Amino acid sequence: MRQILFAAGIALAVSILLTPVLIKTFSRQGFGQEIRVEGPASHQSKRGTPTMGGVAILAGIWAGYWGSHLIGVGYEADGPSVSGLLVLALTTALGGVGFLDDFIKIRKQRNLGLNATGKYVGQVAAAVIFGILCLKFRGGSDLTPGSTHLSYVRDVTTVAMGSIAFVLFCCFVVIAWSNSVNLTDGLDGLAAGSMSLVLGAYVIITFWQYRNACGTVPAQGCYNVRDPLDLALICAAGAGACIGFLWWNAAPAKIFMGDTGSLALGGLLAGLSITTRTELLMVVIGALFVAEAASVVIQVAVFRSSRRRVFRMAPFHHHFELAGWAETTVIIRFWLLAAIASAIGLALFYSEYLSAIGD
Repeated sequence: MRQILFAAGIALAVSILLTPVLIKTFSRQGFGQEIRVEGPASHQSKRGTPTMGGVAILAGIWAGYWGSHLIGVGYEADGPSVSGLLVLALTTALGGVGFLDDFIKIRKQRNLGLNATGKYVGQVAAAVIFGILCLKFRGGSDLTPGSTHLSYVRDVTTVAMGSIAFVLFCCFVVIAWSNSVNLTDGLDGLAAGSMSLVLGAYVIITFWQYRNACGTVPAQGCYNVRDPLDLALICAAGAGACIGFLWWNAAPAKIFMGDTGSLALGGLLAGLSITTRTELLMVVIGALFVAEAASVVIQVAVFRSSRRRVFRMAPFHHHFELAGWAETTVIIRFWLLAAIASAIGLALFYSEYLSAIGD
């Protein structure tokens, strides 16, 4: 538990202190956000706000993770794990794709950076490497970071995939989550605040898995997850980094996380869902991100088939803006939805545990 608190505290401190440095640096360099013309008119005033603030989030996560491990050396805590490093590598790789996208936007002074093909190539490459490595590195309990079974709260033994199918599944999960968070990052503080809630829920989940791991506590209802405590450190570091960044990103935002942050955080959710064996549960806990992506899919599908729009604008947080809600009202109410989804997910997680032990 001490390591978890250290991870969150260090990540928060690094993020909250580094972000104003990035604001000054990026402002001097003219690294300002371009706003799409077809977006809400009220957003045009945000043009020129520094972007690529996701650099601070990534720095906070890495600092929190390694800082907590360095402190843990003092009381002989376990060191870094394969699962943790794989999730961090996936997060950073997608952050790199997002950074390239943001940099192209800035240099060419347009709202379009990488084209869709270029972005998908980066996401798929990172996902393929992650998926392949997830099936290697067996630990002391003969567990690999990933499993070829679909999972809810634990592996669903009746739904199995081969190695190739698993890698393809990883590609789908990575693309789905990274784009979902990217679509949600459209209002000041919306993505950062929602992510802190989701990652906070996963701190509880991963710590519970650690306390009830089959490798150390082989009892009914135990969890076959490799390195759950190390994953808890990443969740805590991620939550702390998002909160620190939110201090400066809250409306009116002084900096945006950009695709650097949103793609990285989406990759973090994807990696956690696979390594914690909770791919379907993540859909519940991250329901806000799912709904944002679904609103875009529905809008496009209906418009192409009937030339009509279901929402005034998609993603659907813009729908409520155009309906007359103040931006801060949309943000706070969406945070509440994220909190409710996280609470429901935790309730489902614990109820499954009670069912597993026969209570």
